[in-house]
Amino acid sequence: MSGMKAFRALDIAGAGMQAERRRLEVVAANIANAHTLKTEEGGPYRRREVIFEAYVERSTRDRERLPSVRVAGVVPDMSELKRVSDPGHPLADADGWVTLPNVDMVFEMVDLMEAMRSYEANLRSIRAFRTMVDAALQIGR
Repeated sequence: MSGMKAFRALDIAGAGMQAERRRLEVVAANIANAHTLKTEEGGPYRRREVIFEAYVERSTRDRERLPSVRVAGVVPDMSELKRVSDPGHPLADADGWVTLPNVDMVFEMVDLMEAMRSYEANLRSIRAFRTMVDAALQIGR
């Protein structure tokens, strides 16, 4: 394997870290808006989720195709919004129901932990690669 091809691992791990960083940002926004009852769109906040996509890009270094991952988009979760009876609330409808965001804090915390672990796994692979390169350079001395 050529020296340049060896660096593909860094490209792939870096792409994974970028994708998971975006996922962490979206989860943080979901948690921050868990109690937001009125948005610019007019209704309560809808949780958002990140859609990942595997893709293949052409390398600028060696003309081979590199598998990778990227964020294809961030989409609203269209699951049902929660409703509670609170006739005295200023945002209650005519029947006294208040519509709440569809953010489930337990789900968001699990998603947060999963994204953090994926990010850390990519970081560990970069550190392992660096350790191997350092060891190879020590042999060459």
